[in-house]
Amino acid sequence: MTLNILVPAALAYVIFLFTIASLAERRAEALRASGRQARFLRSPLVYTLSLSVYCTAWTFYGAVGYAARSGLEFMTIYLGPTLVFVGWWWLLRKLVRIGKAQRVTSIADLISSRYGKSNAVGVIVTVIAVIATTPYIALQLQSIALSFGAFTAGETLAPQQLAMWVAVGLALFTILFGTRNLDSNEQHHGVVTAIAVEAVVKLVALLAVGIWVVWGLAEGPTDMLARIAQAERPEWAIEPGRWMGLTFLAGVAILTLPRMFQVMVVENADESHLAVASWAFPLYLMAMSLFVLPIAAAGLMLLPEGSNPDLFVLTLPHALGQNGLAMLAFLGGFSAATSMVIIAAIALATMVSNHIVVPMWLASRQRAADRGLAPARDASDMRGLVLNARRLSIGVILGLGYLYFAISGGSRALAAIGLISFAGMAQVLPALIGALYWRGASRIGAAAGLVVGGLAWLYTLFLPSFGPGVILGAELMAEGPLGIGWLRPHALFGVEGLDPLLHALFWSLALNATAFITGSLLSFPSPVERVQSAQFVNVYDIGQGDESPGARGWSREAAENEAEDLLAMSQRILGAAEAQSFFEAQTRGQGKAGFLPDPTPDFLDKLERELAGSVGAATAHAMIAQIVGGRLVTVDDLMAVASETAMIMEHSAQLEAKSEELARTARQLREANELLQKLSVQKDSFLSQISHELRTPMTSIRAFSEILMDDEVTGDEITRYARIIHDESIRLTRLLDDLLDLSVLENGQVNLDIQRALLGDLIDRALMASNSVLPHRHFTLRRQSADEEIALSTDIGRLTQVFINVVSNARKYCDATAPELRIAVRQRGGKVVVDFIDNGSGIPKKSQMLIFEKFARLTDTHQAGGAGLGLAICREIMHNLGGDIAYLPGQGGAAFRVSFPARLEARARAAE
Repeated sequence: MTLNILVPAALAYVIFLFTIASLAERRAEALRASGRQARFLRSPLVYTLSLSVYCTAWTFYGAVGYAARSGLEFMTIYLGPTLVFVGWWWLLRKLVRIGKAQRVTSIADLISSRYGKSNAVGVIVTVIAVIATTPYIALQLQSIALSFGAFTAGETLAPQQLAMWVAVGLALFTILFGTRNLDSNEQHHGVVTAIAVEAVVKLVALLAVGIWVVWGLAEGPTDMLARIAQAERPEWAIEPGRWMGLTFLAGVAILTLPRMFQVMVVENADESHLAVASWAFPLYLMAMSLFVLPIAAAGLMLLPEGSNPDLFVLTLPHALGQNGLAMLAFLGGFSAATSMVIIAAIALATMVSNHIVVPMWLASRQRAADRGLAPARDASDMRGLVLNARRLSIGVILGLGYLYFAISGGSRALAAIGLISFAGMAQVLPALIGALYWRGASRIGAAAGLVVGGLAWLYTLFLPSFGPGVILGAELMAEGPLGIGWLRPHALFGVEGLDPLLHALFWSLALNATAFITGSLLSFPSPVERVQSAQFVNVYDIGQGDESPGARGWSREAAENEAEDLLAMSQRILGAAEAQSFFEAQTRGQGKAGFLPDPTPDFLDKLERELAGSVGAATAHAMIAQIVGGRLVTVDDLMAVASETAMIMEHSAQLEAKSEELARTARQLREANELLQKLSVQKDSFLSQISHELRTPMTSIRAFSEILMDDEVTGDEITRYARIIHDESIRLTRLLDDLLDLSVLENGQVNLDIQRALLGDLIDRALMASNSVLPHRHFTLRRQSADEEIALSTDIGRLTQVFINVVSNARKYCDATAPELRIAVRQRGGKVVVDFIDNGSGIPKKSQMLIFEKFARLTDTHQAGGAGLGLAICREIMHNLGGDIAYLPGQGGAAFRVSFPARLEARARAAE
């Protein structure tokens, strides 16, 4: 088998995965647009199969090599996760519940969120994760290079060059499907579906090779057991201490590895899926381990002395002429390697962008604002910044993996490399357990434990893994730094004779836990830490997806003018449609209309959790703090949280809820009173104007009628005066029509004329009709005609009337030097939304609530002309069409949103 066969096969497989991921992504987007759930894409089966990302090239290739070298010890790789899923299911459930409630995006986000949303803690976890995962990525690249080399021994093949191209290809695939959007839930349907498919491929491949070995090479299980006994070696003897240590390490890894946290917590769509995975995933692991020892024994007996046991899955069928089976095994190993790299790169890139890149950008913006060089609240390029940071991070992370492979030479056994990464990520365990179960754990203790444990792991295991003389000198390895023997990396504090892995694991976790506990006991948790500790430790008391009553992170309400800034910032992170929907829902929940809710502490908490799903809890907290002035929770606000009795907490929550309700009611009454006062003034102005508007044409008609009755009027004068009377009659009729039209619409006495038309044609008609408004003024239009190809069944005339009014207002009132109007159309299910957004100064917030009222005028009545009934009529028309028209704040200029059903059932209304 040559490169001419292997390379096309690998490329074809990648194209297959690309197609699967693309179809799944499109399907998910289509269902999301129609308001439905992607049930199959987020089923318990897909979720369980995605967990198989744990089974990387280490468990596909390395487990066989591990079995050949150490016998049954390879079972610890599978035994640890099995015990966690079967015996510690309650811990996994709590992790998933917290992940949903806090909208965490990574394990670093969860840790930083628990410890006061401290970005410093998130940075430490991120750095440890990147360093610890680097050997694991190198392992996958090494396995792919070795698998190619196993088939092409007679050809010129540079493993490092091959590994480099594999890293580039995986980086491109991960960027394409892992960073397409900034999802508020940080979920990747396409990638997860592809991983589930890969899970089936690698399982089928390993089972196929195992079945062939047991029933093809041997004469069944009995004969195979005899051959295993014959191949047994002295080093296969079981060491209980090492078994326990490795089982514990594998169990910890299933909780702390970034890729496992990504698929287990972040990608989880339903907590109930975990119940299925608690028994289905151990079955998958059992199937993966079933034929490991038979394949290892057969390889030791049938292959030449000195053959690499890590490749027995490949070389055994290849050496015995089973090329088809060998190709299947190659694709299985390729699947195991690529799935790990893809998920790990996504998880790490999310951590790097959320905890390093974005906070650095926010800090630089704040420093620039302090010097007067830039506005602190400008987040216009935040969405692009986050996505580009993740794309760049993916490339850097895979580059680090390749660099480790190139420096280390890829000479170590695959299992040894994997255990180095496991021990590195185990340093997160004390902070993680403390986050879930210890209210007194503090960020000082967490940071101290992570730093001390991480440094101990680096010194005792990671740096020595490169070999003597590469990073740590041979003299230092043998005698210790400065000749201090009790500081030798493999004999720390004079403890000798332990296996290097267990030695490093024991000391790093012992020092980690000691620093964590000591630091927490000697420090006092900050107010935000106390809030978060209550929500984490008591997550089941809160309820799924809910927040703790009274346990909030913001102590006071933000200023009213900051609500629009918050909306503008949210749109640039979540996307315009998602942010507007969230703000509109929160506004309705407060009993108001529009898109700007009162920026209460409760709302700020909900907004922070919404943003956390895209940029992480710490970054979301910092961004909101920049806008609202950092009004964090105070110690006084936390008295209820600090109390340990449920009665006091419940009483406090009830009092706070009543207080908030009274405050909200008082605020609504105050707003209603202010509105009535303004409407009263507007009413007087309206009556004065309407009197003027009625009297002026009637006076003209009467005057010129009297002139016409004079016998001395000439023929030309009769014509000219008759034309004036006609024009004034039309003006008077138009005003009366507006008043009657509004009255009919308000009383629901209108008959709808349902017709069919294309939305684009209606917009064209409105633009043409509005050209008479200031025709000398150049006005730029921006629209996407393809989005407007929507078939409507509604009252075409009435809907066009609304469009004409909105466009005419934009032409009349947009005060930009180079005015432009952007028309954005989208369809969600059976509802059509059309946004008209100009680039002017917009409408002041204090006037936004008045613009749809009958008596409202925002400019001088005589200067603007007309009676100011246009938008009031538009509102009533849209109500009769089953839709709505609203002012959309936070868009830079004046923006109106017109929403209506695409198909309106005929419902004629009889006049009374």
